[in-house]
Amino acid sequence: MISEKLLNPKSIAVIGASKDVTKPGGKLLKNLLDSNFKGQIYVVNPKEEEIQGIKCCKQVEDLPQVDCALMAIAAKFCLHTVDVLANQKGCGGYVIISAGFGEESHEGGEIERQIVEIIRKTGGSLIGPNCTGFLNVNYTGAFDAPIPQLDPMGVDFVTGSGATAVFIKEIGMTNGLHFNSVWAVGNSAQIGIEDVLEYWDETYVPGKSSYVKMIYMEKIGNPEKLLKHASSLIRKGCKIAAIKSGCSSAGSRAASSHTGALATSDVAVDALFRKAGIVRCSNRQELVTVCCIFMHPEMKGKNMAVITHAGGPAVMLTDTLSNNGLDVPAIKGEKAQALLGKLFAGSSVGNPIDFLATGTAQQLSDIIDACENDFDNIDAMCVIFGSPGLFRNWEVYDVLDKKMKTCKKPIFPILPSIINVKEEIEDFIQNKHRINFSEECVFGNALCKVMNTPKPQPEVLDMPEIDVKAIREVVENAKDGYLSLDEINKLLDAAGIDRKKNAEVKTREDALKVAGEFGFPLVMKVCGPVHKSDVGGVVLNVMDMETVGREFDRLIKIKDTYAVELCPMYHGTEVFIGASKEAKFGHQVLCGLGGIFIEVLKDVKASLAPISTDEAHSMIRGLRSYKIIQGVRGQEPVNEDKFAEAVSRVSALVKAAPEIAEMDLNPLLGSAERVVAVDARIRIQK
Repeated sequence: MISEKLLNPKSIAVIGASKDVTKPGGKLLKNLLDSNFKGQIYVVNPKEEEIQGIKCCKQVEDLPQVDCALMAIAAKFCLHTVDVLANQKGCGGYVIISAGFGEESHEGGEIERQIVEIIRKTGGSLIGPNCTGFLNVNYTGAFDAPIPQLDPMGVDFVTGSGATAVFIKEIGMTNGLHFNSVWAVGNSAQIGIEDVLEYWDETYVPGKSSYVKMIYMEKIGNPEKLLKHASSLIRKGCKIAAIKSGCSSAGSRAASSHTGALATSDVAVDALFRKAGIVRCSNRQELVTVCCIFMHPEMKGKNMAVITHAGGPAVMLTDTLSNNGLDVPAIKGEKAQALLGKLFAGSSVGNPIDFLATGTAQQLSDIIDACENDFDNIDAMCVIFGSPGLFRNWEVYDVLDKKMKTCKKPIFPILPSIINVKEEIEDFIQNKHRINFSEECVFGNALCKVMNTPKPQPEVLDMPEIDVKAIREVVENAKDGYLSLDEINKLLDAAGIDRKKNAEVKTREDALKVAGEFGFPLVMKVCGPVHKSDVGGVVLNVMDMETVGREFDRLIKIKDTYAVELCPMYHGTEVFIGASKEAKFGHQVLCGLGGIFIEVLKDVKASLAPISTDEAHSMIRGLRSYKIIQGVRGQEPVNEDKFAEAVSRVSALVKAAPEIAEMDLNPLLGSAERVVAVDARIRIQK
């Protein structure tokens, strides 16, 4: 648990305080003095008698007992300072903004490690080092600017980058977003982003705690911890938006399976966020916009009324919403005509509802009332209202504010005229305490991300039963590398995954014997080469013994082939399930159309093991090719229940056998009755 002395100290010492507010130590003290802190403040600087009106201590040993220390001194002095504070002064909260630690050198990293050990032994909590600081409604322990308006029900924000935090705060403040706390964790020497999430989760009180959480992260140190506490928070009623940067293709790795090539770190992050229910954002503007949407009442359905006095922005917003899963339904009938009668000639109520550039505050009021009370196919409203510079918008924004207080349906204000009606927008934000969206398509894309992000996984998953003992026996006796056909079959059987009837042969005589037992038609394929079809290693519709013998003689000579596999000829739609182990994340499990389609279309959905059948259904239905799985133009559908069960069973298999590095079931042949694995590769890496 994070120390109360960090969160709500009774006394704070600024170590390295300065008179110069352009230096970190000076700005740190100024921000603290300007904040809501009601306790005792001490300063330490060996060269000064008084700093910013506070009598100065020459050294840390001169301090009285103190709860929290804000440190802006060279890294080489921090270890001794922390030692004195922890062991002599009763200090429990530390914010070290100084750089020069593990981010710079091995020596700095060793100092950092020793500092953490001292703080840990004495029950303290550390933010940093190498950070901009920490602030909450109790005090400001940060040297950066601007300092946002603080509100207990504002956003809680944790970031791995202090500079990024500055830019995000600036965007948020101009939109009217308030903050409850900002944690710039820097090097995360003791407290990282996952630890902050854990604290938020363990202390969350519905109705009393801030329910919007914002995250910027460049690394995920503990995915399992992040998943646990993020999903727990969201199940309790929180909403979380996050950026995870640093997931470009430059970080991808070579892999020998389809799954390994597709299951990149970025896919793992995306799967983790979706499993947790986190809205993943791609940039600062989107992150802030999503959190601004969170601050409004929740949109319960997908039908939006777009209310505007300017046609172009309304059309662009309508396109954005419609192209991303939300609806802008037509408004018709007697009540629509009654509304139209209250507007100027030339107006339109079909949706978008355009009441022209000359539209009045009263007309806006009438439109909102109609959407609230008369139109059952409307779940929320966007109001786009700026100014061409001919008139002011005071009355319009007053009406908008009043309707936002009384309407049950959410109203999202999009006020684009940030220069023409700057004063009205400032009043709307600062005095009416409203949040503004200044660009309609940024808002539209953000809203669609919110609406399309799934709910978090249940705390307890309903998983299929598998034979863990049999799985462990195969894996423990296997060597690193690709498993034999016999070993693969044993694993699939133990996991309850439907598979083909097959045999692996190494002589012409055995091939003919197996063919006699299986009957025709048969499939013959090489064992060994990764991409069998590329080397001519797959023969379909083998119908007689002569062909069996001839093709065996050809196949066994193909490079890297150690045997030939024979199996009955199955029919159905080719689908795919794969798994790949990603460092820290565990196993990603992917599904989609199989065969060559996985390479060409790359239409796959991924999640992290374990995966329930409900989540597997969600993955399958999220495929662009889902219509093919359902069956189109008379084509036989794939049994979706069997497909989802197979996905769940693969996830259970890799949880039982974490030594599986990569696994491909490609293809499985899906029909209305069954989904059967006809080709499989499993690589073990212990």
